[in-house]
Amino acid sequence: MSSNPTAPKNIDEYIAGFPNSVQEILEQLRMTTREAVPDAEETISYQIPTFSLKGKYLVYFAAYKKHIGLYPAPRGVEKFKKDKPIPFGLIKRIVKFRVKENLERAKAKRK
Repeated sequence: MSSNPTAPKNIDEYIAGFPNSVQEILEQLRMTTREAVPDAEETISYQIPTFSLKGKYLVYFAAYKKHIGLYPAPRGVEKFKKDKPIPFGLIKRIVKFRVKENLERAKAKRK
């Protein structure tokens, strides 16, 4: 744990530092993890929420300005690699949408 005096002391404190809409998602992530592993220990490690079991790390999660991440470590990611491929079709649609949106904004500014 860092010696940063503003670092959260526990998961409640960590979640409280975010807007309500983000707090709801973080609490849902927390409860989902708790339902999967009721005996999990909640801690803060690397200044983010961490769940461990019998002293062994399970997962971390964290919120940022524009996204929320779940970190199961490389072993956890490899196990599920085939289950959920990267949604390249969705990524393409998002990028095309953003291009259209940017072009419309640029056109509106010129008027």
